[in-house]
Amino acid sequence: MSDGTQTTRALQLAEVERISILGSESIVCGFHLADYMWADIFANLAPASTYVLITDSNLAALYADTQREAFAAAWAHCRADAAAPRLLVHVLAPGETSKSRATKGAIEDWMLASKCTRDTLVVALGGGVIGDLVGFVAATFMRGVPFVQVPTSLLAMVDSSIGGKTAVDTPAGKNLIGSFWQPKRIFMDMAVLSTLPAREFSNGMAEVVKTAAIWAADEFDVLEAGAADIRAAVLEGQRGAGTAGLTIASRSPAQTLLLRVIAASARVKAHVVTHDERESGMRGLLNFGHTIGHAIEAVLSPQVLHGECVAVGCVLEAEVARRMGHLRPEAVARLARCLRAYGLPTTMDDPLLRARAGDARLAELRPQRLMDVMSVDKKTVGKQKRLVVLARLGKTLEMQPTNVEDALIAEVISTGVRVLPAPELSAAAAVVTPPGSKSISNRALLLAALGRGACRIRNLLHSDDTQVMLAALQAMGACDVAWEDDGATLVVTGNGGQLRRPDAELYLGNAGTAARFLTTAVNLVDACDGATVLTGNARMKQRPAGPLVDALRANGCDIEYCESEGSLPLRVAHTGRGLSGGHVQLAASVSSQYVSSILLCAPYARAPVRLELVGDKVISQPYIDMTIAMMAQFGCQVERVAANEYVIPTGAYANPAEYEVESDASSATYPLAFAAITGSTCTVPNIGSASLQGDARFAVDVLRPMGCTVKQTATSTTVTGPPRGQLRAL
Repeated sequence: MSDGTQTTRALQLAEVERISILGSESIVCGFHLADYMWADIFANLAPASTYVLITDSNLAALYADTQREAFAAAWAHCRADAAAPRLLVHVLAPGETSKSRATKGAIEDWMLASKCTRDTLVVALGGGVIGDLVGFVAATFMRGVPFVQVPTSLLAMVDSSIGGKTAVDTPAGKNLIGSFWQPKRIFMDMAVLSTLPAREFSNGMAEVVKTAAIWAADEFDVLEAGAADIRAAVLEGQRGAGTAGLTIASRSPAQTLLLRVIAASARVKAHVVTHDERESGMRGLLNFGHTIGHAIEAVLSPQVLHGECVAVGCVLEAEVARRMGHLRPEAVARLARCLRAYGLPTTMDDPLLRARAGDARLAELRPQRLMDVMSVDKKTVGKQKRLVVLARLGKTLEMQPTNVEDALIAEVISTGVRVLPAPELSAAAAVVTPPGSKSISNRALLLAALGRGACRIRNLLHSDDTQVMLAALQAMGACDVAWEDDGATLVVTGNGGQLRRPDAELYLGNAGTAARFLTTAVNLVDACDGATVLTGNARMKQRPAGPLVDALRANGCDIEYCESEGSLPLRVAHTGRGLSGGHVQLAASVSSQYVSSILLCAPYARAPVRLELVGDKVISQPYIDMTIAMMAQFGCQVERVAANEYVIPTGAYANPAEYEVESDASSATYPLAFAAITGSTCTVPNIGSASLQGDARFAVDVLRPMGCTVKQTATSTTVTGPPRGQLRAL
């Protein structure tokens, strides 16, 4: 029986993290914030007679009822003695086309017709389109009314919702008509990211990576090393979780990581905005990647998203910094690799862009068209283009955008070069250090991870293959890693072969070397149950793995093919037996990487391994010799007891304090050959007679007989070409 009173439900007030901007802790981060949001608005912001919530039709279906219910519950708790104000909800069509002067006018006409007055508070519930548009409405309605941002996309949380930039698009470009109008609150509810599509996750991560690249080297390291965990935290960390995360105690590790990543990025932008609200200098740093990125977006939108264009812009603008002499090549490579790890394109002919926009649209990315778009960029002063120039990852050259010549920008964004006859070269000798060898880099990573202690690896090749290897080793707990010397040195601290079962399958893309080495290494996991799946892309699933799997099965390993017989994906069951050791027979006529895979892991077998290579002629013996030589550098002596038979003792690798990866000998042939044909002098400093690579003999065996002067030490090679026209044919 009712006594006529209405029961009011208890509020679910989240535990939040607040971030200061412009002197007020107005950025609020947490999970399941609806009740907290309205309670905070009613208690701490100026009273309003009308609250206007503007969202799009997709989000209205998900959250409008929740917001109405939370509004009523919070008012009943906070202001039960007063008449409830109005909550009006206005729903727009989703998409960038709504961000227009026409839509803005329609919203204002609706608000006027609804008798909204100056004591109205506007709430923007949505992504960047809603936030920019609704913020501009608030900035001009009745000459300015307060508004609150409730970003629902990762991109909006870390970028557009912070800082008070509001705008609409015009045919001339994006965000050209707008205003600065600071929101009274920004409520970042991480729980809403549970509905985020994977592509929108990548779209937002472009801004997260960008922010770390300009300001926070330590956060860049986290993003670089934790791509898989961060992806899982955003896309999977909320699903089916109810109100988990509402309190700190109820947060999962994935939710904690998610909050850390978003809050760290938001904190940087808040700091910059606080020191330069109107973008007179420092705030321009937040536009790293955006000058070129916005030009690409002007051509490819809406098929290609903002973050996808900015990712390409970041890499190209980093390349500008490299060509200006301010940024190391390793930093450009790390930035590109990190962006790719989050599913983002990194070049203007990237397959991802081609798939989104099509060949015809991609052909419109002509340098002159992009330069024309950049000429009306907001950072351009007169005719002077300005870019954010990196000095290293986590630091910019200046605390504002830097003047950059048009010719350099045009050169970087061009997809081709014109080769002209070389002028007479000076007598000054050139020193060229090519990128590290992929073969040596992958071996060094596995050896150092399996070894004990710290190993500082220099000249490591930055590529998808090495990133895959490093990520897989970290997923198995094989090592800890850190970067030094602005990314020139990777410190690998190995755990002595103590591997754990990874939390998810190991996705290896098309990294063939990593796939073959890890097929054996996964069997070293110290577990008596469960399994690890090794998989890759479609091309990887066509690559043969049968001879290696056969040899491992014969040695007691439990491996199953998940799809096609003889290829990845593989399911490796963890039985606690590991590698048995003893006599191992392996067919090595398909790939020497099978041999190296077993050699590298053999010291961790239960008994010494006697590896016999059987069948047809062994392929690529020099790469087997390379592996054995590198194992010796890490403290393991392999004995070759017959032409195709090796004995590997048990034990743990002892990591050298430092290890320099030789430059790729094949790549080194190009500058050396250039010296030969131009009569100039070139030195490659870390490839010599003691090289592990067969192509290191190119200078001695090919260029010297052609008339070049060759000086080769154990660790360097110098070539001086004869006067022009005197190079001899072989």
